[in-house]
Amino acid sequence: MKISNKRKTKSTIALTFLLLSSIILIMMPYQSINAQPSPEQPTSGPLPSGATPAVTVTTQARISFRPTTIGLGQTFLVNIWTNPGIHIERFHPDYKITIAKPDGDVNVITMNSYCADATAWFEYIGDQVGEWKLKFEFAGTYFPKGLYYQGVIYPDLDAIGPYTSGMFSGPTELDSAYYLPSSTPERTLVVQEEQVLSWPPSALPTDYWTRPISPENREWWTIAGGFPWYGPATSSVYEELYPDTNPIGGANYRFTPWVQAPNTAHIVWKEVGQTAAGLIGGDEGIDSYNAERSRAAAPNIILNGRAFQRYTKPGSGKTAVNYWKSYDIRTGELFWERPLEEGENVPTAICYEIANPAVPGTNFKSSQSASLVYIGGGYLLKYDPWTGALSLNCSIAPLTSSTYYINGYALGVQNLGGGNYRLINWTTLAGGNTLAPRIVTNTTYQRSSLPTFQDWNTCLGATVSNIQESAAFIGFTVNGYDLLTGEELWSNTVDEMYFSSRSGLADHGKFAIDTMNGYWLAWDLRTGNLAWKSEMMDYPWDASGWGAYGTESAYGLIYWSAYTAQYAFDWETGKIVWKFQYPSIPYETPYSGYVSFRGYPIVADGKIYPYNDEHSPTSPITRGWSLFCLNATTGEELWNITGSLRPYAVADGYLVGSSMYDGYLYVFGKGKSETTVTAPDVAVPKGTAMTIKGTILDMSPGQPETPCVSVESMSTQMMYLHMQRPIDGIWHNETITGVPVMLSAIGEDGSYVDLGTVTTDGYYGTFGLTWTPESEGMFKIIASFAGDDSYGSSDAATYVTVGPAPAAGGDIEPEPEPEPEPTPLISTELAIAIAVIAAIVIGIVAFVLLRRRE
Repeated sequence: MKISNKRKTKSTIALTFLLLSSIILIMMPYQSINAQPSPEQPTSGPLPSGATPAVTVTTQARISFRPTTIGLGQTFLVNIWTNPGIHIERFHPDYKITIAKPDGDVNVITMNSYCADATAWFEYIGDQVGEWKLKFEFAGTYFPKGLYYQGVIYPDLDAIGPYTSGMFSGPTELDSAYYLPSSTPERTLVVQEEQVLSWPPSALPTDYWTRPISPENREWWTIAGGFPWYGPATSSVYEELYPDTNPIGGANYRFTPWVQAPNTAHIVWKEVGQTAAGLIGGDEGIDSYNAERSRAAAPNIILNGRAFQRYTKPGSGKTAVNYWKSYDIRTGELFWERPLEEGENVPTAICYEIANPAVPGTNFKSSQSASLVYIGGGYLLKYDPWTGALSLNCSIAPLTSSTYYINGYALGVQNLGGGNYRLINWTTLAGGNTLAPRIVTNTTYQRSSLPTFQDWNTCLGATVSNIQESAAFIGFTVNGYDLLTGEELWSNTVDEMYFSSRSGLADHGKFAIDTMNGYWLAWDLRTGNLAWKSEMMDYPWDASGWGAYGTESAYGLIYWSAYTAQYAFDWETGKIVWKFQYPSIPYETPYSGYVSFRGYPIVADGKIYPYNDEHSPTSPITRGWSLFCLNATTGEELWNITGSLRPYAVADGYLVGSSMYDGYLYVFGKGKSETTVTAPDVAVPKGTAMTIKGTILDMSPGQPETPCVSVESMSTQMMYLHMQRPIDGIWHNETITGVPVMLSAIGEDGSYVDLGTVTTDGYYGTFGLTWTPESEGMFKIIASFAGDDSYGSSDAATYVTVGPAPAAGGDIEPEPEPEPEPTPLISTELAIAIAVIAAIVIGIVAFVLLRRRE
């Protein structure tokens, strides 16, 4: 038996899934919408007249509440149950709980038990000070003989229709039984004026943090999500953190909730790709390798701080073997790698294996885990993320593929032939090795496939198609559909062209697409009425409608990467909310003085990461292309870094991107720092100045033991260390600045001296400070770096001894005047000169004498 212990306050966001009405509440098993119960059902109260149960069971009623003492206006939890439990397919109806308040007001609550263990629970607010009385009465239950399924009796299996067992055993024929009445004595709850404190909430981390996250830090759930994300959101916090962002469709719109994303260009580590990149040189001059193919492979899933990525290794002979691996997103440390066997594919999504609760309605699950899934080629493949092992190879025939639209569920269209189709809604959660036991619903469908653009929040979709005459495109048609039936709801013809079918998207009950006339058009998905025509984008490049082959939707905005700007349009009005442009260096691009934003940004944590790209990059490749981080709601630039870095995944505060320039995979985010501090090793007299010095160094795997630098200098530092940029920028006008370090001294008596805050040298990571101590003793010197958006905090300590000041001296006697030395007749210099001349004369005389002897 499981009893509810804690209910996290969550209010489910309403979802209009008619087809999925029985599975959106993931905790509950599926029951057919068309089920026809029997007229005779279990009843509460005395044994019905004429009933002869096969067994009669004596029961014991129990009631518990916590806390037993609460503050005025606080909530208390009530658990009720009867012993013994019942069959897993049965429940007790009409449990009665009486709550008597201090003023005499009496409230009676009636509720059914959960199946199997005969438990129930609810929460109640203590709105009066004083003693409350609570009592639970079980009136008894008579269970007629019959076919039971989830507490309901059915005449036969056909009356139930399609079903899944989930935590239940499935339809079971059970004999009759009667459970005798029982009740509890009154129990007392005290409500006082003072509030009763619970476990203090954990603030979200601002320092460097790692996994696993302690369960005591419950509040961190809002930043501990994975990538990619497939709704639904189930908490009111979603609306607070992600206003105007629909709760389903993150993977389609490149929006990821429940994660942190980097606020600076700090590189934590990098990995070289498996293709040639960069300038070729030699005979090829200034040309580069194929720019797009130069990008390094990148992960497509991040789960619990682990990245998952496909790559190749040399095989026997001339073959290459496909591998995939898992590594730490913070450090690049390899967890495991293994080859992909024939028939395998790298997974593309996370399936949180949400087991049914041991007691439906509680937070406790009998088991919770996660699998990585791939759907395609007629199979569902599931992998263990901790070992990489293939855990399931399930045929989904007659389907070949399906759309994984929400965690644990997929939709596929079956072709029956003759223009007849079926829409099959099936689960990727626990099930069999074939599709049949996984099917949730199987309904008639009017299309051979799902519409191209899907808004799962309204269950509506759209398609677009060109109108062509004599090999000329003259317009396009946009059609609206009911996603659940495939029924066409409307059709509109437009006498202009759209840029690309991939430039459209469905969200907020609308379908919007970029036209070749420089503005966007949006239609109401239900009626087909034109909702708005956007403002015109900039002439001439953006006014031609050219731009990215993908769009993003989040925070009530459409994000569009055009050729001279990154735009954000309002979903409700079509107005341009913001536009971000970045100047190009003269002669580098043809785009009116700006760099081109043709790319696929990622949106997360209130930020968007667009990058510069081109459909067919020129050779030599354009210089100055970058990855940008912008405020997603205002367009304000937060940072940028060179390299046309395409962002692929984001989670745990880390962004993974691959550079077109050098073929490296880069991981951006917060790294570790290290602080050192030293002081004189010998005693320093009081009142004498001393030097305290040390370093603040970046210990990230990408550049260990390099200086920590300010946020303002981060891009310059990273481009210097990793991308062959000059340390002072390409125009030689940039200066790298360091980070602040706070210094303090603590005396043996506990006295505290604030020595001040100094800034490290940005080029060396060093710092120094002069301190003149005013008291004697041993002092602990502490250097503290608080960390910032690039680095975690660090500190260090050392010790210094301050001795007594030098003793003061007495009156100084004047020294006696020295005796004057005799004044020489000639100076030393003159004596040397005379000696030299004499030596020369003697030498000449000797030479003459020798000549005469000859």
